[in-house]
Amino acid sequence: MTHTRTDLVALLDAHGLKPARALGQNFVVDPNTVRRIARLAQVGPGDLVLEIGAGLGSLTLALVETGAEIQAMEIDRYLLGPLRSVVEPHGVVVHHADALHADYGEILGGREAVVVANLPYNVATPLVLQILETQPLIRRMLVMVQKEVGERFAAQAGDEAYGAASLRVQYFAEARVVGKVGPSVFLPRPNVDSALVSIVRRERVRVDPTLVSEAALFEVIRTSFGQRRKMLRRSLAGWVTEGVFERAGVAETRRPEELTLEEFARLAAAR
Repeated sequence: MTHTRTDLVALLDAHGLKPARALGQNFVVDPNTVRRIARLAQVGPGDLVLEIGAGLGSLTLALVETGAEIQAMEIDRYLLGPLRSVVEPHGVVVHHADALHADYGEILGGREAVVVANLPYNVATPLVLQILETQPLIRRMLVMVQKEVGERFAAQAGDEAYGAASLRVQYFAEARVVGKVGPSVFLPRPNVDSALVSIVRRERVRVDPTLVSEAALFEVIRTSFGQRRKMLRRSLAGWVTEGVFERAGVAETRRPEELTLEEFARLAAAR
């Protein structure tokens, strides 16, 4: 039931459309790939799925096959007509909205949901972090993002991709790369590989906010990674107070990418 490359090209041509470079549009044109994403999302009857950036409905149709209830969000007004013609006959509700500014309460109707999305590079990190920070009803996400972004989401201390965004994700959720996707399944074909990332929200944030506030924790993280290759005694030179490293039990000669979230929390609490 999902789009083949021929189907999608015909749909674009019929409506006089081309993928919008400004919106980072790369449509998936391989039925096996969208069914794989739907399978990895682990959704089915009784689940509410919010698909962000539904495009022309390739992934939407694969999600319909799972039996889940689908709400689809699309920012591009030119795609709304063809998208609705494809997915509304299958019971999908389409919302014209910018995911960074959408009214999730209205869209979800107070229900818990799973986000499934093919996200463009320029919006992936701010959107995922915003959802984790502000939308507790979204319990899980399965997102397809540029490979480097996916590795950053899932990185652990000591990994090359590890940084402030990795720690922000860890504070709220557990993330792991569950698959890779090559460029050949997209129209137009991008110059990069993509990653499929599973993000599962924790029942409670990883660091107890009664021990150290979220604001204090991420102040030291942001400051540290402002000079990530330098030792902490240099990168935190303007932040530290006397004896912080000793009280925290963290050596001042270590570098930011070596520290776990809990070690950053000890630094913040020791200031």
